[in-house]
Amino acid sequence: QRLYWLLRVILSLFIGVVIVAVQFTGDWETGWVRANTSYKSFSNAVVNADVGLHVGLGGINVTLVGNPVNQINETISYNEHFAWRFGENYDQAYRDSLEKGLPSPILYVAEKFTQQSPCSVHNQYRISGHYASATMWVAFCAWLISNMLFSMPVLVYGGYMSLVTGIFMIFSLLSFSTIGNSPLCTIQFGPVSLHTVYGASFWLTLATSLLCFLIGGVVVVLHYLRPRVLRAFFDLSEDEEAAQEPTAGGLSQPHHKGGESVWPREVPTGAFLGSAPSAEPGPAL
Repeated sequence: QRLYWLLRVILSLFIGVVIVAVQFTGDWETGWVRANTSYKSFSNAVVNADVGLHVGLGGINVTLVGNPVNQINETISYNEHFAWRFGENYDQAYRDSLEKGLPSPILYVAEKFTQQSPCSVHNQYRISGHYASATMWVAFCAWLISNMLFSMPVLVYGGYMSLVTGIFMIFSLLSFSTIGNSPLCTIQFGPVSLHTVYGASFWLTLATSLLCFLIGGVVVVLHYLRPRVLRAFFDLSEDEEAAQEPTAGGLSQPHHKGGESVWPREVPTGAFLGSAPSAEPGPAL
């Protein structure tokens, strides 16, 4: 029973942590390229560096790492975040980067996602990320409800809510996948171009949703085919589950040990008539 309890806790915590964590990661879509590129505007300096693009639900991260890191008397190691969540101004963050004089490769990649860019992908990335995050929060609420149901002797409904959790996670993946309907403009660095693919957070969310489907499906199937195995796994005795099952009339029947009735076997007649029991005369002296 301790091993079963530990397995239930680990699986539940894993699902909950994944649902929350992937909303703040930046690798739902990722790509990188190694190229010789100009370092800054109005400069002839050329560096060999790895340029990376990491797309999350709330924005992008653009990385620039020199190969080697120390070139032209500078340390080339940048990781800049540009947010597009509701309440954030992506274009303003891009203008601030221009004023700071960030390297040209970072500004070139970030410019592709501005509202004035000919690529016209800013709104789609922003809206898709917003709805993907919203459905993930709904999945988190369904996960909380499933845990509460699993802690009570209504295991089959906990299995149903696990299925609902997986369904909303799939909805989140579908929302983010709609970005692929309008491909990003080519990000070209000389003879090579930067292409993106689905990242670790996307595949981790997909694997977690399949795990929710597996858990929910197994619980529902065992509930109808092998209920004793299901009760044993959740450390639930038959009396606890039977106490929650309604009768045909909609009321729960009292359960007691040994099959004995809880009603008194003999009831004085006077108890229903409101009269006191008569006292028998004592023995004569």
